[in-house]
Amino acid sequence: MDITALLMIGFTIVVVVTLFKTAKVVPQRQQFVIERLGKYSRTLDAGFHFLIPFLDKVAYKHSLKERAFDVPSQQCITKDNISVEIDGILYLQVMDAKAASYGIENYEFASSQLAQTTLRSEIGKIELDRTFEERETINSEVVQAVDKASDPWGVKILRYEIKDIIPPTSVKDALEKQMRAERERRAVVAESEGERQAKINVSEGMKQESINISEAEKIRQINEAQGKAEEIELIATATAEGLRKVADAINAPGGSEAMNLRVAEQYVKEFGNLAKETNTLILPQSMSDVGSFVGTITKTLDQIKKSPTN
Repeated sequence: MDITALLMIGFTIVVVVTLFKTAKVVPQRQQFVIERLGKYSRTLDAGFHFLIPFLDKVAYKHSLKERAFDVPSQQCITKDNISVEIDGILYLQVMDAKAASYGIENYEFASSQLAQTTLRSEIGKIELDRTFEERETINSEVVQAVDKASDPWGVKILRYEIKDIIPPTSVKDALEKQMRAERERRAVVAESEGERQAKINVSEGMKQESINISEAEKIRQINEAQGKAEEIELIATATAEGLRKVADAINAPGGSEAMNLRVAEQYVKEFGNLAKETNTLILPQSMSDVGSFVGTITKTLDQIKKSPTN
């Protein structure tokens, strides 16, 4: 291989290296921080860019996507002096690549430490029982504190979520006993409420049954009374009609004689029946009593006929 070939190979290598250092492609949702001779020059957004060889260099690369990382678990003391172990997740996003590069050495570590100190402060303000209920409030307070402190770093704190709250074993046992007692109490209350409601339902049923029976008895008595009233009215109407027909028959020619004969027959018949029902023989004081009885009835009917009618 001659010198010319070696020179060509060397020149090609220099060109490739120069192009590699000159041309930069920034991926989507990323920013590159460029330094020129060790000093901040500019920030490159997504796309194709050219740099000055040997003068410009990519000092920092930042992703603009939302990122989540674990906040290590730590011991926190509640307001009622109970030690609990708490860990969480912090969500953040780089908003300014320049500030994130030169504002702080490691913004992830700094945000994590600040989240831990803020969490300890917030837990110390509330009692153990409320730590399980006030998660949303605690998360909000941590986000506000860390976001305010991280503003000069070019970082936006989006969310903080508590993953686990682990109390001491003795406290867990006490809480379990308390929850068991509460569940038993609720079961007893629920059972008593069920029995009370059942008794109420039974009494309401008996009450309704009594009302229905009394209503039915009332309707029955009303119907019976109405039936008796109608029966009496019909009997009275029939009796009046029969008496009217008897009166018309008596007033007819020969009616009075027929009436006398009928009364005499009934008198004799009833007297005979009376003699059958007893061993004692009963005789009229005078045989003329039959004739006098019939005559009395005849006289009465004559007076009725002579009296004025409506």
